Amino acid sequence: MILEIRRYTLHPGQRETFIDFFEEVNRAALREAGMLVFGPMRDLDDPDKVHWFRAFESLEQRDAVKQAFYDGPVWAQEVEPLVMPLIAHFEASVVETTKGFEGFRETPDL
Repeated sequence: MILEIRRYTLHPGQRETFIDFFEEVNRAALREAGMLVFGPMRDLDDPDKVHWFRAFESLEQRDAVKQAFYDGPVWAQEVEPLVMPLIAHFEASVVETTKGFEGFRETPDL
């Protein structure tokens, strides 16, 4: 399984607005596009940070699903204009799980 570990630094005071939008709009849009989504999660050390994960079966699936989503109307019209102004900086790491992680697949996405 391929995971993207995403870390967002939001503009000061925007974390709850970001989380509300993510939970009400973005999570469903990402799932409908074919991504497993975990989060968002509040950083306990920084009130302006949020973390979340998304998962894919393979790098090829990741590329195809992301391209379809980011080239599509949901991102361009419903997500990007509202969420990007909240984000000051973001980072993502792409990792591959090991055998010990495989049982996690049976856990419903959060």
